[in-house]
Amino acid sequence: MIHGSVVGLQARVNIILCPLGQSDVEIECVVDTGFEGTLTLPPDIVAALDLPYVTRIRANLADDSNVMTRLHLATIIWHGMEREVVVLAMARRPLIGTALIEDYHLSVDFYESGSVVIDEIL
Repeated sequence: MIHGSVVGLQARVNIILCPLGQSDVEIECVVDTGFEGTLTLPPDIVAALDLPYVTRIRANLADDSNVMTRLHLATIIWHGMEREVVVLAMARRPLIGTALIEDYHLSVDFYESGSVVIDEIL
């Protein structure tokens, strides 16, 4: 079970990244149900963690514009298990998308400091 809270009308949870050859890093992410990918991280964080580069892709944004962005791989701790995920190096704020929470239950109490829970579906 992953716990977080609502801050400024954003559902936020922390995830742990496990960069190769470095200490684990905990990063606060906004849960974005309009993002169909797994994870976005700002390019400076991707560079600092030296995440393995895969390729460049064209990403379609919420405003229907397209941008070129870099695709990287990262290992995260997800519900107590290591999981390799695709990371888009873009934006200023880390985002968790629906591909990461697919097949999980997301519960959000939408008020300041409200509870955010990502748990297995019973």
